Amino acid sequence: MAENKPQQSVEDFLAAVDHPTRAADARVLDALFRDITGWQPRMWGATIVGYGEYQYTYESGHSGSSLATGFSPRKASLSIYIMPGYADFQPILDRLGKYKIGKACLYINKLADVDIDVVAEIIRAGLDDLGKRWVITPT
Repeated sequence: MAENKPQQSVEDFLAAVDHPTRAADARVLDALFRDITGWQPRMWGATIVGYGEYQYTYESGHSGSSLATGFSPRKASLSIYIMPGYADFQPILDRLGKYKIGKACLYINKLADVDIDVVAEIIRAGLDDLGKRWVITPT
């Protein structure tokens, strides 16, 4: 049986980000998420810094829990998680700058490529949308 490894702290994770620009951007995002949410971050898996949590149950019966919002300073880009990704944020995204988007994830190469105030607006809008569907528990 595999041994459970202790999970690294958010501070240790952010301190270990190798790329200088990605590391600096991760610190800015951490401060931004803390300011917007008022919540403390926690690690979700090995690479995602999350803020808040929600429990879900789909019509299929599948249930679980997930971070409410958060980010990961990945090697290729910054991934910003806007859960659950149902809302149409295109009018906000039109003002953002350079990005790519997935179903519930926003990919930014570096914060210098985008308007940080619009990033904050997207985070808030994502939380507002999520809160209409599920109860969010602060972390």
